[in-house]
Amino acid sequence: MELALRQADKSGALGEVPVGAILLDHQGRILGTGRNAPIGLHDPSAHAEINALRQAGNRAGNYRLPGSSMVVTLEPCLMCVGAMLHARVDTVIFGAADPRTGCLTSRMQGGNLDWTNHRFQILGGILEEKCSALLKDFFRSRRAEKKRLKQEQREHDSPASE
Repeated sequence: MELALRQADKSGALGEVPVGAILLDHQGRILGTGRNAPIGLHDPSAHAEINALRQAGNRAGNYRLPGSSMVVTLEPCLMCVGAMLHARVDTVIFGAADPRTGCLTSRMQGGNLDWTNHRFQILGGILEEKCSALLKDFFRSRRAEKKRLKQEQREHDSPASE
């Protein structure tokens, strides 16, 4: 999870929501790494998990990655759960739950959908406080910056500034 947190830090430093992911093979070797990049890549699918899957698939020469484990700092969304199902990921390990859009335990039980032919194990809450704090700090900073810009605009637009 520490490696995934490093990826999350990199995405946060670039103004992306700080989420990082690492895909491991059954022996714990890194198959792919990913960080959020939808803003920078102008790609709504450029989530950390998707980027890790893409890198691993390119390395393996196959989109199927059986025996792999996804380690991600935030509970995956529906899109990422779907991609992991298609890739045949065996285990998903996540840090912070996402009560708004998380699809492994929060909004739905994405690892055990009765209408799919693949299931994966789920382990959540790993370094949860650290993963959650990274996200909270990022959004707190973003809100403070918006507030500061709004205040500057009000001061600029006020008659007293003329």
